[in-house]
Formats: sequence, structure tokens, C-alpha cells
Amino acid sequence: MPATVPVPAIRTSLPGPRAKAMIERDAAFVSPSYTRAYPLVMARGEGAVVEDVDGNLFLDCAAGIAVTATGHSHPEVVAAIVDQAQKFLHMSGTDFYYEPQVRLAEAIASIVPIDGPVRSFFGNSGAEANEAAIKLARYHSKRPFVIAFLGSFHGRTLGALSLTASRAVQRKGFGPTAPGVFHAPYADCYRCPVNRRPDTCQAECLGFLEDQVLVHLVSPDEVAAIVVEPIQGEGGYLVPPAQFHQRLQALAREHGILIVADEVQSGMGRTGRMFASEHFGLRPDMVTIAKGVASGLPLGIAAARAEVMQWTPGAHASTFGGNPVSCAAALATIRLLQEQLIAHAAEVGDYLLDGLRDLASHHPLVGDVRGKGLMIGIELVRDRETKARAIEERDAVVDEAFKRGLLILGAGRNTLRLSPPLVLTRDQAAVALKIIDESLGVVERTHGHQSSA
Repeated sequence: MPATVPVPAIRTSLPGPRAKAMIERDAAFVSPSYTRAYPLVMARGEGAVVEDVDGNLFLDCAAGIAVTATGHSHPEVVAAIVDQAQKFLHMSGTDFYYEPQVRLAEAIASIVPIDGPVRSFFGNSGAEANEAAIKLARYHSKRPFVIAFLGSFHGRTLGALSLTASRAVQRKGFGPTAPGVFHAPYADCYRCPVNRRPDTCQAECLGFLEDQVLVHLVSPDEVAAIVVEPIQGEGGYLVPPAQFHQRLQALAREHGILIVADEVQSGMGRTGRMFASEHFGLRPDMVTIAKGVASGLPLGIAAARAEVMQWTPGAHASTFGGNPVSCAAALATIRLLQEQLIAHAAEVGDYLLDGLRDLASHHPLVGDVRGKGLMIGIELVRDRETKARAIEERDAVVDEAFKRGLLILGAGRNTLRLSPPLVLTRDQAAVALKIIDESLGVVERTHGHQSSA
């Protein structure tokens, strides 16, 4: 991938001939349940740049759904992977011991926003981490029920799916899900569920949980855990006010309920802090981690206060969880985050947020710009007064950006998400802003929205 070539660089129609051929093969043999936003067939990547099989170069602001935290194939992560792979690939931390898993558990204990000693359970994904958290919460508390939030995404395995309330299609056809889960409104300050104003918000949206769910549906002393995303991901990149998490934490402490912070998407430096919980003063009892923790290798972690993680041998396990190669990648990732990338994400994220808010001033499609670090949401609306959701327009902007060589994804029903590798440079961020500006303009013209530019 020549460093002198400007990025993006689109050389063929999209998809190109090789990409078309690969997509046809995929259609014959791969599960149709996968959601593909656009016809990208990757060949290789470096940093925040992706090359497809036809030689087209794209600027990546999706990072494999917020996974490649250190960029594509960071040389130090690759070196750690190769070094461990040359020693051994697998020995199952469920039945045996090996240093990479122990070292990673020590590292996780040192960085998670959990008070006191910490222990970790290792799986392969965010869904598995959340499955472990659900089971551990019930096992420890001897309570049967769990509370989650509308708009949340915690995974697709049956237990995690019972918490997930992002889109009906994710649950359709799989019911009944695991019993004993109740949902409450999340703090969406752009579309407040209780019609409050952000400048005077006291997290009144939690009143539904306090005065309805915990009064009419379930007794607080039977609730094992509240599972919450510090910043809601698939629900639309929603950033709650600090009062939401502080009031939620006080409620949980009052009733002896465990708090599980799902940091699968918001953790590992993405928000300009190691964990998004740190922005809100949230001190959970458990933290679930995946996505960016190993820069692309499969790894899920459920970290908990040591006094909570006291289950007996055989209570929960995983053959492949804590794979030594994934652990090596995670250790390299954590070091890179601490040395440079967390601060870099905060700096470039501020630049992107400022640029996007400037774009909003002359793009009527943009209703709200929100985020922290490099976890940024752009909510599109057909009318700023009514806040009518611009669902088709959002999808059209994603397509227009792809045509211009920028990889972005949607979140929620009508939000664009920017979740680039944390190595994204300021110059690359400026290119992303230019393409988003152009893409919004095209969609506004074709869908009849008058731009003030």
C-alpha cells in the first residue's frame, strides 16, 4: 500500500469485477443473516486505510464495527501475535495455565473502573462476556431478574438477546427469549422520553424504572443486576448526562443491585478515556469488554469485583476463551492505548466533533451531533422542529460516502456513526469531513431538502 497514494483512491466502479465475483461466491455459501452495508471486499489494511480486491483505497471510519482500535495490522500488535503463535496457539485456559492469560487478567484489573480487587472471565466475544455477566450476577446475588434499557445491544446469543432491545428484527423469530428481563427508557437527550430539556435534566427518565418497573413489575430485592451501556452504541450513539449514571448507581446501591457496564463498544480508548464509564463517574461492579481489546482478534472479557466473582470450578467456562494469541494481541493493544492512542482519540475526536457541528449549521438533514472521543453519532432528521427520522436519507448518505471512498456505518434508525481506528490522523479526519459534507449535500438535493450552504 504505497504511502504516496492519496486516500481515498477509487479506481473502478463499485463493486469492481473481483469484488462482484467474491460477492457472488458469498451469496451461495455464507449465511444470509449477515447485514452488509455496501459491497466492500477487503484485501488488506494499514492504519485507517483499507484496500479492496480491485485495488480501491478507502478511508476507514468504521474500524470493523469499532474493533480495530490500533488500526489495521498495527506492526506491534502483529509482532506480538507472531511471537506468541510461534510458541503455541492453544492450551485452553479452562483446564490449564499459561502466562498470557494471567498477564492479561492482571492488566485488566489495573485499568477497569471497578473498585477493589478484580477478577476476569475470558470468552470470545461481547455476547459471551455479557452471558457470563448475567450468569455471574444471578449466581452471586441469588436473585432471578435483570434490568436493561430500550435501544440497548448486548449480543445475539439467547441470554444476551434477552437484554438486547435495539431492533425488533434482531429478536424476531427467536422468542421466547430468556425470561426475567425488564426494560426501561435510556437517556436520549435529543428525544427525551419524558420531555425534559438537556440544560435542566435531572435524569427524570429513570423515573419510569423507579416508579413503574420497580413498583408494578418486579421487587427491587429480586433484581440481580442492571446492565447498561455507558454510551449507547447500536441504539444511536447516545451520550447520556452524567446525572443518569449517577442516579442509576445510587438506585442500584440502595437496593443491593449489581451494575454491569457493557463497554464492548465504548471501551478500550474509543471515547478518549480507557472506558466510557470514566466520563460519568460510574463505578460498576462488572465491566464487559470485547471489540477493540485485541485489535481484531476474537476476545471477550467479563471483569468483576473479586468478591462477586466467587463461583465454583465448573460453574462457567470456555474452551477457546482467553486464547493465548488473542491475549498477546490484547496486551500489545493496551500498551499502545496507554502510551498514545487514548490521548490521540480525544484530540482527533474533538476536531471531528467541531467540524461536524460546523457542517450541521448548513445541512438541514443534521439534527444532532454527539459523542466523545472517536465514538461520534450524527442523527439525521427530515425536519428539525418535528425531528422526523431521516431513515432512508441516512442509508443514502452511507452509500454516497462509500462511493467517495469513506467507510461509515449507521447506528439506530437514523444515525450515522463514526468509529474509526484510533490511529486516524487529523488530516484523515479532515478528508472524512469533506466527504460527509459532499454526501449530505447530494442526499439533501436528491431527497428535496434545501441546504443553506
